[in-house]
Amino acid sequence: MRETEPLPEILRRLLVDQSLAVLASTGVHTPYASLIAFSISDDLRRLYFATHRATRKAANLGMQQEVALLVDDRKNRPADFVEAAGVTIRGTAACLEGEGRSTASNGYLTKFPHLKEFLASPDCALYEVRIRQYLLVTRFQQVTEYWLEPDG
Repeated sequence: MRETEPLPEILRRLLVDQSLAVLASTGVHTPYASLIAFSISDDLRRLYFATHRATRKAANLGMQQEVALLVDDRKNRPADFVEAAGVTIRGTAACLEGEGRSTASNGYLTKFPHLKEFLASPDCALYEVRIRQYLLVTRFQQVTEYWLEPDG
């Protein structure tokens, strides 16, 4: 199913309540997945994460900016097959600099105040993912697509 309606509350809850996501990036020859701490903008159009500049994910993003992320609320129980929800996020990642970084840092540190020193390090890059699509999965197999209009 493809939706253009407002994003559902279950999606907002997943993105606000969860702290970790799996980021899929692509290197020269192969995909790469890594666990990241993320924050989300109030309008759910941008996702932010930080990483050391010398990581494989940062190198991959320097070559290919298209990414996918997975956020879910599983608890590793049999009930997850019916109760858990997950969302794949597709978008474009860019390293933030200057005022954009400063503004995004505030929201990131609101969620992760214990990462203040890490984020302040010159070796730390802060990325913004401009979200293009959400693929929300509920009840283990019910998939709903949500496309976001470009916001310039």
